[in-house]
Amino acid sequence: MPRKGENIYKRKDGRWEGRYVKGRDGKKAIYGYVYSKSYSEVKKQLILKRAEYALEENKPSASVMKDGKFSDLSEMWLRSIQASVKESTWIKYRNILKCSIVPRLGNTHLSEIDYSAVSALCNELMEFGGKDQSGLATKTVADALSLTKAVIKYASRMKYLTDRTALDVSVKVKNAPLRVLSVQEQQILISELTEELGFTGLGIYICLFTGIRVGELCALTWDDISLENNMIHIHRTMQRIQTPDGEKKTAILIAEPKSQCSIRDIPITGTLREKLMKQPIKEGYVLTGNKNKYVEPRTMQNRFKAIAERCGIRDVHFHTLRHTFATRCIEVGFDVKTLSEILGHANVNITSNRYVHPSMELKQRNMDKLSELFAVK
Repeated sequence: MPRKGENIYKRKDGRWEGRYVKGRDGKKAIYGYVYSKSYSEVKKQLILKRAEYALEENKPSASVMKDGKFSDLSEMWLRSIQASVKESTWIKYRNILKCSIVPRLGNTHLSEIDYSAVSALCNELMEFGGKDQSGLATKTVADALSLTKAVIKYASRMKYLTDRTALDVSVKVKNAPLRVLSVQEQQILISELTEELGFTGLGIYICLFTGIRVGELCALTWDDISLENNMIHIHRTMQRIQTPDGEKKTAILIAEPKSQCSIRDIPITGTLREKLMKQPIKEGYVLTGNKNKYVEPRTMQNRFKAIAERCGIRDVHFHTLRHTFATRCIEVGFDVKTLSEILGHANVNITSNRYVHPSMELKQRNMDKLSELFAVK
C-alpha cells in the first residue's frame, strides 16, 4: 500500500518505488518512477522530480516570449532601478553600460548573447578597453560583467528570450598590493604637517588617525565634531557627479554614504584631539572654516600628493592614508571587529582582506611569540 497521497510503494523485492507525473499526452498523465532502498530517499527524489516538472510546466513557451536588443533592455533596466539606488550609483552604472558594454553588445539580440559572447566581451575589455584602448583593470571588467548579467536577468524576468549560459561567465579579479606608509614615512609626514598645519594639513592629519575617506573628509563640518565627547560623527560624503540634464556637465553632491555601515561615530584621542582643540576657527567645513565654501575631493587629493612629494614619499594617493591607519591599528592590537566599525565596513572580511596588511616586523614578532611559547626552559 502507498503512504497516503504520496504515491510511494514498497515493492516485493524490498525496494521503495515512487511515482510522479513527468509529462502529459493531451489530458493523459505520463508517469516517471524513482527507486531506492529507503522510503526517505525516494521521498527526496520525488520532491526534486516534481519541482523540475513544475518549473518546466510553468516555463513560457518560445512562442509567447519576446526577443530584443541589448541596448533597449539596458535602458529599460536602468529606468527600473533608478528610484532604488543612489544617484551616483545610477550614473556609474549608466556610464559603464554606455562606454564599455553597449558599443559592443548594443545591437545584439538577447537570445544571441550566450557564454561565448559574454566571454568575448570580457576579453576585449581587458585587452582593448578604456579611452586609450590599453585595456581595463580586472576589477573594472568584473563590474561590467556584473551589469551585463543584471540586464540579462532583468530581460529574463520580463519574458525576453535569453541564453542562461551567459550567466556562467566569471572574471578573476587581481588585487594589486595596496600602498601603506612605513612607520618612517608616516613620521616624516607627521613632522611636515606639524610645522605648517593649516586646513589642508589638519584634514590629512584627521584621515591619518581616523581612516575616513576623502569624500567623508570634504563633507565634514565642525558640527560633526564633539570635543566634549571626543567623537567625530560621519554621516555625509562629497563627490562630483555627472549631470547630463543640467547646464553644467558635473556638479558636487553632498549626501549620505552609499551604505548605512558608513554612518558611524569615531573616537578621537591624543594628538588629533589636541590639533582640533588648537584650531582658531571651529565653524563651517573643517577644510575651510567657512559654511559656504568647501574643498572638493579631487582638490584635496592633489594637495596631498604635493605634500607627499615634498616629503620624498613616492607612489601614494589619498586612500593610502586609510590603508595606513588600518595597518597601524592592527599592529598595535586592535581587534578586527572594532576596526571594521571604525572604517565603516559592512563586515569584518572586507577589513581583513582589503585593508589590513601586517608588516614583516609584525609577522616576525608574532612568530617569535609562538617560538617563545614552546621554548625549553
